[in-house]
Amino acid sequence: MRKPQSKVDILPKEPGNPEDGLPFAAPGTLCVRGTNGGIRVAPDAGLDVVFGRYEPEVHVCVGGNDPYVSRRHGHIAHEGGRWVLYNIGRLPIRLPGGQLVLNGHSTVLPVAYTPLFIVGPEREHLLEVQIVMTPPAPRPGDSPEANTREPAGWRLSNVERLVLVCLGQRYLRPEPWPQPLTWKQLADELNRLRPRERWTTKRAAHIVAQTRKRLSAKVPGLLEEEIPPPLGNALNHNLITALLASATIDPSDLRLLDES
Repeated sequence: MRKPQSKVDILPKEPGNPEDGLPFAAPGTLCVRGTNGGIRVAPDAGLDVVFGRYEPEVHVCVGGNDPYVSRRHGHIAHEGGRWVLYNIGRLPIRLPGGQLVLNGHSTVLPVAYTPLFIVGPEREHLLEVQIVMTPPAPRPGDSPEANTREPAGWRLSNVERLVLVCLGQRYLRPEPWPQPLTWKQLADELNRLRPRERWTTKRAAHIVAQTRKRLSAKVPGLLEEEIPPPLGNALNHNLITALLASATIDPSDLRLLDES
């Protein structure tokens, strides 16, 4: 029998599942955890979760021994059915993917587990955030003993796979701070691999653009109208990271670049 759910629960500092012994959390519940434990807040609790280095003034302590972290560095509020992160500290807060939330800025948090990092000049401090989603209905084979499922990924033609692996090879190696190849670099590399096919920058760019267009219905950030200028490499970067995240391409595909 489940315990009656509280609007606010304290998450312990001890290792292990922070929700052990707590009642079931409703979808939309916010969990925030720092170095000394954390807090779990129902979406209708009416509480803004404050975090920072000065434990007596915040709900969740983060960077407690780092004077560069603000005493009250930020808060997370439930607004319009969503949890919104506000940065009121001097240091930026980094989200997965490299997005920085600067002083005075805010961003909507995804319904998922999100590690946040307060980025200091000497250290970075982790703040773990999770928003409880509606649990999916169990399917046959969904058990710890079941075989690991392979991600489905997206279907690519042989030519698309060659071009996209070539475009994103720096991500697959991986190199620090990778960027997609330029169109000229891509065409030169494809001509090295397939000299008889006489690759041009226009042909290579057309194949990449068609792939982006096809996947844009499922993946945000692949169309020009979705990205504020200047575009730079943003469209191709977003495409490559989506292909990696879905396991559509992986390091084993680098073998295509060794074929003559």
